[in-house]
Amino acid sequence: MGFGPEIYNTPAAGPEKDRRLFVYNGGFLTQGRIRRILQLAGYSIHIGLPSEDGDAVAVWGNSPTAHRGEGVAQKRDAPVVRVEDALLRSLFPGRSGEPPLGLVVDHKGVHFDPSQPSDLETLLATHPLDDTALLNRARICIERLKEAHLSKYAAIPLDTPPPAAGYVVVIDQTEGDASVTASGADRSRFLEMLYYAQEEHPGARILIKTHPETEAGHRKGYFRDEDLNERIEFLTDPISPYMLFEGAIGVYTVSSGLGFEAIFAGHKPRVFGQPFYAGWGLTSDAFEVQRRQRSLTRAQLFAAAMILYPKWYDPYRDTLCTLETVIDTLEAQARSWREDRHGWAAAGMSLWKRPHLQKFYGSFEPVMFNDAPLDISDRPQMIWAGKTDIDTPNLTRVEDGFLRSRGLGAELVPPLSLAADDLGIYYDPSRPSRLEKWIEARATLRLDQELRAGRLIRALTDAGLSKYNTGTAPASLPEGHRILVCGQVGDDASIRTGTSDISSNQALLDAVRAANPDAMILFKPHPDVEAGLRDGALTNPDIADHIVTKTDPAALLAQVNEVHTMTSLMGFEALIRGLPVTTYGAPFYAGWGLTTDRSDVPPRRRATPTLEGLVHAALIDYPRYLDPKTGLPCPVEVALERLSQGDIPAPGTANRLLSKLQGLLASKAHLWRR
Repeated sequence: MGFGPEIYNTPAAGPEKDRRLFVYNGGFLTQGRIRRILQLAGYSIHIGLPSEDGDAVAVWGNSPTAHRGEGVAQKRDAPVVRVEDALLRSLFPGRSGEPPLGLVVDHKGVHFDPSQPSDLETLLATHPLDDTALLNRARICIERLKEAHLSKYAAIPLDTPPPAAGYVVVIDQTEGDASVTASGADRSRFLEMLYYAQEEHPGARILIKTHPETEAGHRKGYFRDEDLNERIEFLTDPISPYMLFEGAIGVYTVSSGLGFEAIFAGHKPRVFGQPFYAGWGLTSDAFEVQRRQRSLTRAQLFAAAMILYPKWYDPYRDTLCTLETVIDTLEAQARSWREDRHGWAAAGMSLWKRPHLQKFYGSFEPVMFNDAPLDISDRPQMIWAGKTDIDTPNLTRVEDGFLRSRGLGAELVPPLSLAADDLGIYYDPSRPSRLEKWIEARATLRLDQELRAGRLIRALTDAGLSKYNTGTAPASLPEGHRILVCGQVGDDASIRTGTSDISSNQALLDAVRAANPDAMILFKPHPDVEAGLRDGALTNPDIADHIVTKTDPAALLAQVNEVHTMTSLMGFEALIRGLPVTTYGAPFYAGWGLTTDRSDVPPRRRATPTLEGLVHAALIDYPRYLDPKTGLPCPVEVALERLSQGDIPAPGTANRLLSKLQGLLASKAHLWRR
């Protein structure tokens, strides 16, 4: 059961028999991701010489080793297939060792070489590009890339301040770049471009945007220090292209992919080479490609280059996929890099949680764990939310997400999702939280966001998933108007911070019975209380008509008419399933017009999101997810799929023994307090 790629047009399957590609470049043999994408696209890699009808020679673009394959192809009268990275590649450039998320496989030429038409140019010149659904997809993907600040290499920080508006961007490239030489350009062409940028924008500041590999010291660019003057300066700080283009009054390029992105940021770039995106009426071309005579819209250009042309790869499901799925993937991975790249100093983290927190937050710089309440290093600092009431600036609080695991946290089952909140924490209404900000932002949704949240709601309900996914289907329940009362852990932080008059399970049950004397009231204890791991038992359970134990929450919600709770997450899960919810505290989902609220909620909650907006904020925007199979940051749909299929490693024996010891100690501590 999948929740990702199948919602769009599924990529076509390859031929019944893989087409044989003979290679003379070691990268095809050593880079497993490239071989796998080609295999899924219907090709098989071979060494030796082509000898059968249909055999072809594969070369990597116009690389320095391409001549080997080209020579063999000419001698053996075999066609050449040119392979290159797709235009949305990965976090880092290929020399980092990170595999690509997509390839372009071209049977006519290579997309950046104007000497002959490529498959991409043929698409742009001859494909109708008039399908409404395709063009809508293109427009949505453009907006998503801009919102998430995704470029070919997505390891771009979002905290680099943009220059003061009113500048001209001149884009440098790496010396000897294949797209530059294919356009017949050299350093003199770049200097010519710089001259025109100054002439056409008299008095304006000129920013030369350096290439990421130049910034990293790997390769030289075309511009030199002697090219600078009082108007011209290098911009070497990594910055989102979309933030950079927002304040620009002009964009100049030879053949950079940033010129392609400038088009979707609203510019008509001045182009001094002959890249694939030139010649279609969307650029101002210094050197025209005469055979390109068609005028295209931005959506048509994007649809051909980003949706129809590439072979996209899903690393979680090991299959070809759509561009939308790749955006989901790269968005999750870019968020992880942006938030974790400086490394974290973490306090208040239980020993058993630390290895998993290291996987979540330590992929780029290891997390430094401290037993002291706070660390004094210059790293960003995080603390487990329940371990501090300190109102410290720049302190990030960490908690489990709302789609967590198959098993309880008290049983030391590691989570698939965690929420790191830099403002407060979602269960504490005394201060704003990052989740509140997301809910406010999602009061208005684009159509694609509404559809994604709607698919997520249907997937959750169809799969019967909840936070912990424990218990079994309920036995037969008493007839009548069933009101489910959700029990919570007695010292739950959301009760301590988010309730007033009613702050215990017994008080909640009494209040619901008093207000609904004729209803069939069902009480469900919290799983940790049932397991004897936490406090929260009723003192007078007879008030309820039925105590529901060891029951799967999702299955139970399907058999009740409404839900009453102090602050339990089951209220949110009930909303997802279309049930009326009454709150007696101030959980994160109260106060937005979706619940009946019997207690005060923060007056700052004035937005009126739809259910889809609430779900988008709480399950897509706020938490981060880690795929237990690949160990990669992942979108919510992958976590949901793993949970629905039970495709999650079970906790080991040590975890189970430690959880029992933890429960025993917690029980003794409760007795001592009494």
